[in-house]
Amino acid sequence: MRVVNLGPDPSLVYRPNLEKQECKDKTDYRNYESGSLIDRVFNTYRLMHTNQTLEFVKQKHSEWSGCSHAEMSVMDAIMSLDQLVDESDPDVDFPNSFHAFQTAEGIRKEHPDNDWFQLVGLIHDIGKIMALWGEPQWAVVGDTFPVGCKFQNGIVFRENTFLNNPDEKNPAYNTECGIYEPNCGLDNILVSWGHDEYLYRVMKFNKSSIPEEGLNMIRFHSFYPWHSHGDYMHLCNEKDLQMLPWVREFNKFDLYTKTTDLPDVELLKPYYQSLINKYCPGILKW
Repeated sequence: MRVVNLGPDPSLVYRPNLEKQECKDKTDYRNYESGSLIDRVFNTYRLMHTNQTLEFVKQKHSEWSGCSHAEMSVMDAIMSLDQLVDESDPDVDFPNSFHAFQTAEGIRKEHPDNDWFQLVGLIHDIGKIMALWGEPQWAVVGDTFPVGCKFQNGIVFRENTFLNNPDEKNPAYNTECGIYEPNCGLDNILVSWGHDEYLYRVMKFNKSSIPEEGLNMIRFHSFYPWHSHGDYMHLCNEKDLQMLPWVREFNKFDLYTKTTDLPDVELLKPYYQSLINKYCPGILKW
């Protein structure tokens, strides 16, 4: 059942016009070689790739998966990201709350009948709230990658940022599968800790009715070595291969709606609050 808008369609206020954005070529996104933000971005990844070990990830699962840190609504969590600029992102230097609405509106333009997909666009990054509660950004933002097995070449800055990661020197973790079995499925591997896995855990803990395709978009949207470079396919099972096209479809909106043309958030809120009320209502445990 489609959500009914109350009053004028707020999407008319702001809809990312992908054709209009052709002034920035797609190849200009995710530039990790140059740009005004490159030093900040590199330092964030250097710290991430030094400190994200198998034991660290296990520790973070223990700390955060119980969702005992706060209680708040989804909209309040989104708006709290006004305080956060993602230090790993080479494309934007404005608060993450704007990116949430940009992504959601880009999806609504192309997928007007999939309201759950639109909601995923809105909420996909709100796990970054961990950074406002004391986690360093290198444990919250940025591309993710499996731990406990060989670090693959599709990882950003792979060549020169893992030198001080103790797992890099552990022979048990340096084979293609490491501690895992071939085709064990992504549900059964540990990925570097960050906002993707955290929000996935929050949605599951609070029994959100977002469908499995949407939950996988949330969980793996930053897993660029997999969905964009084809790494780690030897760990995937049939379910992962079925979910991959959905994650890739989401990715183009997450990435290519990033623009300095910022939305009028207040006029968009009523529509998106109706989606929140449908799929993840009320006060959630975080």
